[in-house]
Amino acid sequence: MPSKVSCLYLLTVVCWASALWYLSLSRPTGTYVGHMSVPIRKAAKPPKNITFTNIHTRSLNPHAFEFVINEPKKCESDAPFLVILISTTHKEFDARQAIRETWGDESTFGDINILTIFLLGRNTDPVLNQMVEQESQIFHDIVVEDFIDSYHNLTLKTMMGMRWVATFCPKAQYVMKTDSDIFVNMDNLIYKLLKPTTKPRRRYFTGYVINGGPIRDMRSKWYMSRDLYPDSRYPPFCSGTGYVFSTDVAELIFKTSLHTRLLHLEDVYVGLCLRKLGIHPYQNSGFNHWKMAYSLCRYRRVITVHQISPEEMHRIWNDMSSKKHLRC
Repeated sequence: MPSKVSCLYLLTVVCWASALWYLSLSRPTGTYVGHMSVPIRKAAKPPKNITFTNIHTRSLNPHAFEFVINEPKKCESDAPFLVILISTTHKEFDARQAIRETWGDESTFGDINILTIFLLGRNTDPVLNQMVEQESQIFHDIVVEDFIDSYHNLTLKTMMGMRWVATFCPKAQYVMKTDSDIFVNMDNLIYKLLKPTTKPRRRYFTGYVINGGPIRDMRSKWYMSRDLYPDSRYPPFCSGTGYVFSTDVAELIFKTSLHTRLLHLEDVYVGLCLRKLGIHPYQNSGFNHWKMAYSLCRYRRVITVHQISPEEMHRIWNDMSSKKHLRC
């Protein structure tokens, strides 16, 4: 007889399919683009559950958003070795489920405690919000704040993840921030990069480091106006497709963000916070922010690969898992 979780999961998939069919018929096709200041935001006040101290200057960005879905007890029983924060959107249920069943499976490394958390804002469509709430009740791996979920609010989403780790999981050793279309080679991440048997690092930040400047072409997805960022160069920053840092950095970045003018390019913004903190990100060529054609030997050498569909994620994971005995 199917288990209760299996039945709930099947019910969730059916509900998601019905909801998306309904939305395709009854909703406009245009994409909603949110802004850094959103109408759902409440009056500025210190966020709940925050215990940070030694903030003496006036806050530019009080981050006065409430958790509408939270998992505050995820770290109570045992401090994780690694917390994985995955930026996702409401309609990406298939991607989240593929991650749960492949590299994001928390039970893969039985002796190493890994935690997977999906990060979202609030959608403008209440049907999608309800579907995510139902998904959360089954899997208990979703965190949502009440800002509008949009590309221009990705920075708020990442800062929410920093806040969550610093508040509810401060005893974890490491954190990874990544996206829902990324494949992660967990063996390389855990054993070659983080090395559980070694002393935990402090003030540590690594990924694919980019040294560049703002794009002034208004047609570009990464356009940055001179009014918002007048300098000709960005500080070194890690591609937002995937980066790893020691847990102490989560609180430091979140505290710094309260006094740093918000930018919609979240990886650039994290780089600005790191510069203020005097933390220089380490380059690691294993983090790829592009798509690579699959090859068992090629994927064994990397930590992340970009633009991977849920179907590809399953195929790659199954192939790599079943051929660990083969040499390259």
